[in-house]
Order: sequence, then C-alpha cells, then structure tokens
Amino acid sequence: MKKKLYLANPFGFSKQTKKLLSEFIQIFKNFNIEVYEPFERTKNIIQEEGKWAYDLARSNLHDLNNCDCIFAIVNGTPPDEGVMIELGIAIALKKTIFLFRDDFRNCSDNNQYPLNLMLFLGLPKDNWEKYYFESLEDIKSDKKGFLDWANN
Repeated sequence: MKKKLYLANPFGFSKQTKKLLSEFIQIFKNFNIEVYEPFERTKNIIQEEGKWAYDLARSNLHDLNNCDCIFAIVNGTPPDEGVMIELGIAIALKKTIFLFRDDFRNCSDNNQYPLNLMLFLGLPKDNWEKYYFESLEDIKSDKKGFLDWANN
C-alpha cells in the first residue's frame, strides 16, 4: 500500500519558495509516496468567506491524522510557527517524523542538535540523524534509508 506523507512547509507563502515545493513533491512521488501538501489541499478553503481559518486548520489536522508521516521543512530562526504546530500534533499522534533543514543559521542552544530539543522527542533516540535531511540530494540519493521507511 502506498504511504502517505504530510509535507509541512512554509513555502506556499512566497512565489519564489513555492517553486521548491514541486521538487520535494516529485522526489516523494518518485518513491511512490502520496504527498499531502497543505497549501494545495486547502486552497479552496482560503477562497471561501467566513470561518476559513478554523476550517483550514481542521483540514490540516484531518490530513495529519490520515498520513503515515510528516516531512517538515524547518528552515528559519525560529522555523515557521505553523510547521512547528504541525510537528507538535504529529508528535502527539506518534507519527513518523522527518525533518529537513538546509538553513546554515544556528537554531539551537547547543552544538549537538540543530534545532530546538523538543523536536527530537518525535525522532528516534538512537540514529535520529537518519530522519534529518540537509539537502534535496540526501533525499534523492536515499543516503539515509528513507526508502526503507516508505517500503515498510
């Protein structure tokens, strides 16, 4: 059965970074993974009048519940607040979590971990690095065994 991946990202807020989404999505599709990309999946809600913020958040929660994992783009200092909330939900739901950060700026208070330590609650204690990516090439080349997860 095809795995479902929730692609948490802030890229939909900018025309320039939105172009990067297609690169991520294509990589996952090449791995035969179904991608739930929140900006694309909720674009019709944003256009509606009324309580769209609540409806959009409920839609994203529904998608997180239905996915097998979350792949979160966590660039920025601090990373995007919405992505952080999606990660918190994914941790609470005990979803498999993958993090992507190609931002060279330090976003942690220690040198051993690249992000806020609370995010590592959602990663395995040992070998957490297998779930942390720093380039598109790391994902494409499957250096860290992403396909092992996708095929199990």
